[in-house]
Amino acid sequence: VVEAARSLSLLPSLCAPIVDIMHPPLDRPHPDCQEQIEKLQECHNNRSALRFWACNEIKFALDKCFQEEKARFLKEMNKDMEAKRKREDEAWADAAGHGLTFEDYLKQDKEYQDDIKKVATMKKGSYQEKSTF
Repeated sequence: VVEAARSLSLLPSLCAPIVDIMHPPLDRPHPDCQEQIEKLQECHNNRSALRFWACNEIKFALDKCFQEEKARFLKEMNKDMEAKRKREDEAWADAAGHGLTFEDYLKQDKEYQDDIKKVATMKKGSYQEKSTF
C-alpha cells in the first residue's frame, strides 16, 4: 500500500508536462483573449493533474477566442489584397519586359480561348472528343 501511495504521489509531477502542452504557447500578448488565458492558467494551477479534463471548457473558450483573433488579423492583413496583387502583376510585367499581365496575355491568346470554348461545350464525362492540351 505504501508503494502504491508513493507511485500515486509522483503522478502529478509526471502529468504536469502533458497538461502544459495542451494549449498553444501563451508567451506573446493576446489582448482579446487575456481573460481566458488568465482563467486557464488559474485552472491549471488549482486543479489536480489527475483531473486533466477539468479545464476543458475554459480551454474551448480560449480556442474560440484565438480563432476569432486570427480571423480578425487575416481580415486586416488581406484588406487591400486586390490592389497589392495588381501592383505585383504590374511589377512582374515591367521586370519581364512585357506590357501585359499574364491574365491579359491569356485573354488575347486565340488558341487558349478556342480551347476554353471547346472545353465549355464538351459534355461532362464524354470521351468522344480528345483534348489537345
